[in-house]
Amino acid sequence: MRHPSFATLASSRHGTTVLLAAAMFGLGVMTDAGLRSAGRGRLADVAPAARLTNAALAPAATRTADPGAHYPADVIRVIDGDTFEARVRVWPGLDLSTKVRLRGIDAAELHARCSGELARAQSARAALETILAEGGVSLAQVGIDKYGGRVDAAVATRNTADVSAALLNGGFARAYGGGKRGTWCG
Repeated sequence: MRHPSFATLASSRHGTTVLLAAAMFGLGVMTDAGLRSAGRGRLADVAPAARLTNAALAPAATRTADPGAHYPADVIRVIDGDTFEARVRVWPGLDLSTKVRLRGIDAAELHARCSGELARAQSARAALETILAEGGVSLAQVGIDKYGGRVDAAVATRNTADVSAALLNGGFARAYGGGKRGTWCG
């Protein structure tokens, strides 16, 4: 079975059902991102530009977006200690491949600036691989990541309710709320 990427899906001719499902997933991502950036959790509190964009695309879907939606996912590969690639089931029979950044944490980078950062990055990546290998991976609170080409999400597995918290508690990552990241060296 072929699993299109977001870019492939946008240019494909799979029919209106597939495009509608992808649009609904995208609207959910946009709505969640707008609600999180507003910080209050009500659509009325979202900035007017975000409200207009969501309303113009599909007013009914925006009103009924389920913030508690969970998307089952199959892990394709672990990229580093806070990012992995997954095949996400956004609709029955529709899987999309995307990179997923774990919400609320920052792990050391494999493109390290010092040997200490590299060692931490390798440990964090191994820890994330171990946790995701538990199976039953699901995404929730899916939003648009600040860097293009991936989504930001709360991730759970069969045995780990909050993967970000597990990595924090294990010392493999630190809390991250956006903005400039600190150094892992010295």
